[in-house]
Amino acid sequence: MTDQIDVPAGAAGSPAAPAAAPAPSSPKRRRRHESGYASGLSAIPWLIVPVFLIAAVVVYPAIALVRASMSDYSITGLRKGSAGFDNYKAIFQDDDLWTVLGNTLIWVVVVVALTILIGLALAQFMSKEFVGRTVMRWAIIIPWAASLVITARLFTLILDYNHGILNRLLTGLHIIGSPIDFLGNDSWVMPSMIGVGVFVSLPFTGYVLLAGLNAIPTDIVEAARMDGASPWKIYRYITLPLLRPALLVASVLNLIYVFNSFPVVYTLNDRNPGFTHDTSITYSYKLAFKAAERSVGMSAAMAVINVLLILIVVMVYLRIIRWREVTQG
Repeated sequence: MTDQIDVPAGAAGSPAAPAAAPAPSSPKRRRRHESGYASGLSAIPWLIVPVFLIAAVVVYPAIALVRASMSDYSITGLRKGSAGFDNYKAIFQDDDLWTVLGNTLIWVVVVVALTILIGLALAQFMSKEFVGRTVMRWAIIIPWAASLVITARLFTLILDYNHGILNRLLTGLHIIGSPIDFLGNDSWVMPSMIGVGVFVSLPFTGYVLLAGLNAIPTDIVEAARMDGASPWKIYRYITLPLLRPALLVASVLNLIYVFNSFPVVYTLNDRNPGFTHDTSITYSYKLAFKAAERSVGMSAAMAVINVLLILIVVMVYLRIIRWREVTQG
């Protein structure tokens, strides 16, 4: 009697097992995919207006500016044709450009540095509890809420040589013997502009840093104080590191605002001839409207250079302070 041996399915010599049929896709997964696709399509109408605004306010003016920088214009502003890179060549061959760039460097670096330092002290003071703190906070924000042109014009009256309040106060207190020409003397024009620039930048910077201080957990500071850390060590090793994101925001925005601060520089410096105390922003404006040989094309070329300059400065700054480490840590 022969023994029957059961051969396992799929073994050699046995008939091949039929291939498994693919599992049908889950109806729930299919519905989820279709709903996600539908929701993506439903978002398109909401994107039309923002995309249109970006194209109208950013893209088109940028294209028009680059086109104008490579065009030749008449003295009345009519386009006569293409100029290639002649406007850029004329800019870099202008002897005043290097004076203007030096002024811009001094203006931006000094105003931003002083604004951050003083703003840090101001924010620290505003974070304390004292009588009248609310009124003080309201008073500090007024220079930022007011128009820059109005503020700058007010300072031209304060710093005026003949009738300025500051000269009258200093001479009345016998601090100086004769009035100082703050807005006409070459030694005083840039310091005066820097002082006004810091004044109008402090409210915004102070409130940004105040928000950063308020975001620091109090239990960390209390734990360090209970461990015997001195106020200086708490400030250096806890407050400042946790304040780095706010310092980054304040620094980057101030770099952009101060670099583009046309009202302050132009209003305080409009009485002086030439470009001795101008920054690159007012230099671009004067090339089109105030220079002896007005050139809309050169002004547009300088505007393009200004955009590239501020982009390079911001990117280098973010690279130096390591943007990702600051925002994530």
